[in-house]
Amino acid sequence: MNLFVLAFLGGILGAVLMDVTETVAARAGISSGVNVALVGRWFLGLTRGRLAHADIRDSQPLPGEVRAGWAFHILVGGGGVALIYPALLQFAGPLLAAHHVLGGVLFGLATSALPWFILLPSFGWGWFGQRGPQGSNALLASPLSHIPYGFGVGAVIAAGSAF
Repeated sequence: MNLFVLAFLGGILGAVLMDVTETVAARAGISSGVNVALVGRWFLGLTRGRLAHADIRDSQPLPGEVRAGWAFHILVGGGGVALIYPALLQFAGPLLAAHHVLGGVLFGLATSALPWFILLPSFGWGWFGQRGPQGSNALLASPLSHIPYGFGVGAVIAAGSAF
């Protein structure tokens, strides 16, 4: 099967694994403070030319923000990896190509930088979410949820490459 298709499917599975992990981690007291409505509010704001918020929790809720948040999450999780991970495999060479699950986990860990340096500052919460909601810990929550994301990517590519 085509590597781009496998990466896309792996990204979708990874996004689901990420969501499950975030739910379990939140019950254990580990949360970034991010929720799907806030992601949707941010994404819809982007479509209207607004990149950043003073504090996104104080921004006016937008119609359809929950649906938009889910769509954005799945499209970035699947589509982003479909474009980036195959290029990374070409760059990394045979080492990662022979170990897709390890490569996926490392890729997932690296994607922790996206919320730390793009999403959370755009929410008005600063680098690593240091000004996020009280009790949140984005520094820990992000890699904790992105590792299963990468596992999903790597597992699907490994399984699909076996055929």
